[in-house]
Amino acid sequence: MRSDLIKEGPSRAPHRSLLRALGIDELEMKRPFIAVVNSKSDYIPGHMHLDKIAEQVKAGIRNAGGVPFEFNTIGVCDGIAMNHKGMKYSLCSRELIADSIEVMLTAHPLDAIVFIPNCDKIVPGMLLAACRLNLPCIFISGGPMLPGKSTETTNRIGLSEQFEYVGANAVGKMSDENLESCAFTACPTCGSCSGMYTANSMNCLTETIGMSLPGSGTIPAVMSERLRLAKQAGERVMDLLKEDIKPSDIITEKAIENAMRTDMAIGCSTNTMLHLPAIAKEAGVKLNLDIANEISKKTPNLCHLAPAGHTYMEDLNEAGGVYAVMNELTKVGLLDTDLI
Repeated sequence: MRSDLIKEGPSRAPHRSLLRALGIDELEMKRPFIAVVNSKSDYIPGHMHLDKIAEQVKAGIRNAGGVPFEFNTIGVCDGIAMNHKGMKYSLCSRELIADSIEVMLTAHPLDAIVFIPNCDKIVPGMLLAACRLNLPCIFISGGPMLPGKSTETTNRIGLSEQFEYVGANAVGKMSDENLESCAFTACPTCGSCSGMYTANSMNCLTETIGMSLPGSGTIPAVMSERLRLAKQAGERVMDLLKEDIKPSDIITEKAIENAMRTDMAIGCSTNTMLHLPAIAKEAGVKLNLDIANEISKKTPNLCHLAPAGHTYMEDLNEAGGVYAVMNELTKVGLLDTDLI
């Protein structure tokens, strides 16, 4: 085990003393040590509930015979960072997240990893770290927010509509009172914002690539099904460790191409073209960006999720989620199904 670097032999007696100070007993000392990398914070709606996800992940790891060790990363909420200089710090946070995880898991050599991301730059930042470390790992996101309701109409709304209402208010088409009323209802639950924005796009593509279990990209944050999936992710990472399946086995050129085809089908955020090339580079995959246009020409756009339409992540989940879309693409031979 990789963690034997800090557990085995006379020269590691000081290390064992520090581990025992954490409460690690002799049975646990012989088991695999599993990192739980959690982006939980108190000021990002997509992350406020990730402590509950982490509890289930750790339960799953223990169920399957591992010892979980949790640590947290930074994260930026692009919505809160919007329209002021904070947005200049969003993309660079991706690199800080990847670097900090590399630091933590090189300084503390554990055996496998469960990543718990949710919002815009956190998902790709963790994927970069996964490629860089190349340890058995799995992702379980916090899941999408439910859509809200407009106080002016019967329509469901999300964050993008709330930004549009700011424009309507500025030109006198919406009153200050109605603008603020919708601000109470547009984002009604925890989770990544309810449309196919960057966070949900990257969570869906993580699932497409094969780095998370089915449902990780679409099951709403508030559903108990997500807690069960988190426990299953904790259990599954122990299988990946036993089978020695690493990101380099999963994130291949064909897997990236599958992700790009699914991207076109579900109408992902254009920010995926910032992140997929970076992930491919860390994975050692050569990616010619011109392929995006070729894939787009041949791939039908099957979903019109907000902000492109009036359906939301909960609707995609009810229709079968990412795997339902992939199934449609497979029917016409657009996906490579011979991948892990």
